[in-house]
Amino acid sequence: MGELVIENLSKEFKKGKEAFVAIQDIHMTVQDGEFVTILGPSGCGKTTLLRILAGLETYTNGMIMLSGEKIIGPGTNRGMVFQEYSLFPWKTVLGNVMFGPLMQGATKENAKKIAEEYLNLVGLSDFRNSYPYELSGGMKQRVAIARALANEPEIILMDEPFGALDAQTRNNLQNELLRIWQEKKRTIIFVTHSVDEAVFLSDRIIILSKRPGIIKKEIEIKIPRPRDRTRPEENAIRNEVLRILNTHENKA
Repeated sequence: MGELVIENLSKEFKKGKEAFVAIQDIHMTVQDGEFVTILGPSGCGKTTLLRILAGLETYTNGMIMLSGEKIIGPGTNRGMVFQEYSLFPWKTVLGNVMFGPLMQGATKENAKKIAEEYLNLVGLSDFRNSYPYELSGGMKQRVAIARALANEPEIILMDEPFGALDAQTRNNLQNELLRIWQEKKRTIIFVTHSVDEAVFLSDRIIILSKRPGIIKKEIEIKIPRPRDRTRPEENAIRNEVLRILNTHENKA
């Protein structure tokens, strides 16, 4: 395991003769085992940044280093959880989670053992033989988290993974994610539009400006876990984040 270092990162998209900058001059370091949330208005480049870290998108300028090695494409040291679940519909729950270890060369027996461990971790052992269409949205996202963890990545990248869920399921999965994170000690970089979610989950919040996305502010959250959304300390941080976001919106 190691730290993630991003230096002077920028991304420009071109369409015909037109070009626009999505993110610009991003500098940040994420420590091993840290839970960092990226927050900002729609279109500020949050997902673009996450896709670059996953190796699914190229970048125009800058450098990204993970554990001292440059990121130039996809790799098994990073796991991605998307908002839209992205499970293989023709595979069972067990088959979906086994897929990564099998692609890395694990035997079928070993891959099954790994998959069973992570399905147990996310509370879905009883649904190992079910297919995605038989699962609720929250259960599908648990499978997606188990599948990402089964590759034993250094970093889990999560792009609004709970955004499509109802409020109660979302809150439950936030608690489940924290439990898994504390047990497995993986670094998590989490994208969300929800200020409440960011404050509840994070060690640190990175606030991006409107496009082109630059780092507007970093807020460290030192409130011990488990957290209580009704505590004055959490309300104060939420208010600070909202003030920063609203100030930038008013200046735009």
